[in-house]
Order: sequence, then C-alpha cells, then structure tokens
Amino acid sequence: MSILTQKTISKKIEFEGIGIHTGNKVKLKLIPAIPNTGIIFKRTDLNKNNIVYPNYSNVTDTTLCTTISNDYGVKVSTIEHLMGALYGIGIDNLHIELNSQEVPILDGSAKEFVNSINKVGLKSSDEAIKIIKVNKKISIDEFEKNVSLEQSNVTGDIEFEIKYNNKFIKTQRNKVNVFEDSLEDIFNSRTFCLYEDIEKLKKLNLGLGGSLENAVVVKNDNVLNEGGLRNDLEFVNHKILDCMGDLYLSGYKIIGSLKCSQGGHSLTNKLLKKLFSDKTNYSLIEIKGKQLPHTFANYQNLKSIA
Repeated sequence: MSILTQKTISKKIEFEGIGIHTGNKVKLKLIPAIPNTGIIFKRTDLNKNNIVYPNYSNVTDTTLCTTISNDYGVKVSTIEHLMGALYGIGIDNLHIELNSQEVPILDGSAKEFVNSINKVGLKSSDEAIKIIKVNKKISIDEFEKNVSLEQSNVTGDIEFEIKYNNKFIKTQRNKVNVFEDSLEDIFNSRTFCLYEDIEKLKKLNLGLGGSLENAVVVKNDNVLNEGGLRNDLEFVNHKILDCMGDLYLSGYKIIGSLKCSQGGHSLTNKLLKKLFSDKTNYSLIEIKGKQLPHTFANYQNLKSIA
C-alpha cells in the first residue's frame, strides 16, 4: 500500500464509552469515506445543522481539550486523541458519527482507536495525498510557554517539553518523527492529572467522567493507577499525542519541525492560525511518485498546488 495515496478505513468501526468531561455515555462510529472527503464529524443526536468540520478556525474552546463548533453552535469536544490517531496512521478521509457532544475517552489514550483501525485495515485510493510544507519559521511565546514551527524538507518532527512542580512528573522531554518513528508509546500514553486538581475540575463541571480507568492520576510522588505507567515518558508522550491531534486541524499532514515547551491545545491552535495567516508561511503541495521507504516524502516528488 502506497503511503502517497489517500486512505480511509476498510469498514465501519463502532465504539462505546463516556466523555471524560461531560460524563455522558456516547456511541461513536468511524465510517469509510471516498477520496477528497477529509475528516467530518456528524452529531446523530441532532436532526439538523449537525455537521462539524475539524478545522483550526472552528476551534471554540481549548480548556483541557479541543472543542470545535459549526456556525449553528453545534459542538464536538475532546477530539484530540482520535484526531491524533488518524494523523499518525495516515487516514485522510473519514466520516465520524457520535450521538453526544464529546468523543468517548475510552482508556484515556489513542490505543483503542489505533488497535481497532489496524484490525480492520485501511483502504487505499488512487488519489494523491496533499500536505502542508512549512516555508519559514513562525513562533509564539507566552510567558513560560513557547512553540515554533520551521522548515524541514522531508520530516514531521515534534519535540515537546513539559515542566511540573510535582516531584514525580518533574521535567520530561521527547522528540518523534511522525512519519518514520514507531508511535506505539505515543498512541498508548494516557491523559493525566494531579490528585489535588480533581476537585477543582469538578467545580468547573469538568472531568465528570474521569476515573483511574481512563486517566493517570499522580498524588505526590506516586501514580495511583494499578500497574503504574505504560512507558517512562508517558506524560510528555501524551502531550505529543494531543499535539498531533491538534495539528491535524490543519486538514493535512505537515512537513515541518515543531518545538514546544509547556504548551497545549490553545498554543497549538494559535500556532496554526499564525501559520495560515500569511500564505508565504506555507505551501499546499501534492505528492507524486512511487512509494518511498522510511521517509514520508521525497523532496523532488513534491508538486505545489496552491
């Protein structure tokens, strides 16, 4: 299967779970879509105006998750883990149906999404993929937080750093190449919170569906979850998963090198808005050519289309 042609899943996949913030039960369906469809969310609990597109310009809230809305105020929230799975696997076209506002949290990672997609397999088309190529460096600094995105000929790097006062989490850093590296640890890394923040979240009507079944909880220097962490860098790896999902709100995979320290959903969204605010910052390109080993794209096979 060529990595250079558009893909969808081979057949429908269904999930059931709860929203980590709303606490509501939800059924989710992933449905194959034809080439050039893109990713589309549909709220089946609503009879009209129920289509919501996952685009950076449609992000209306970034408080502990990414929420998108349409022009009628219809929302879909906590989309980042599913979008991160689609970004990492390389799914270009998909219909996503859900009967509630929030995507189910499942185990707090993208593991179940990825495993289910791998089980049914992908369906490739003859349509070439399109990607965003970063032409020049852009950056955003907000006090101790910063993020930048700069040119890279053939890779999609994400380098992320987190810093916590908590003596167990401390400072963690990791860097992955989305197109070449194994993303197993990224996909398997769960959302997390500090034990002392749980009551604060409840008072804000957030985290109402959270539990040790779908989130890592850290109290002082201990992980309360049975079995502990799934990998040594699970905290920062989950932030990379979130970042991948938020980057996919560009509509395409991105060839560029991203560096972030202490960022999150809001900062990534601001970065995309800045990227697309000036057409000289990027090129929308179509990849032509045969399947290429180890790299996502050969620079000579890139053809500008916009």
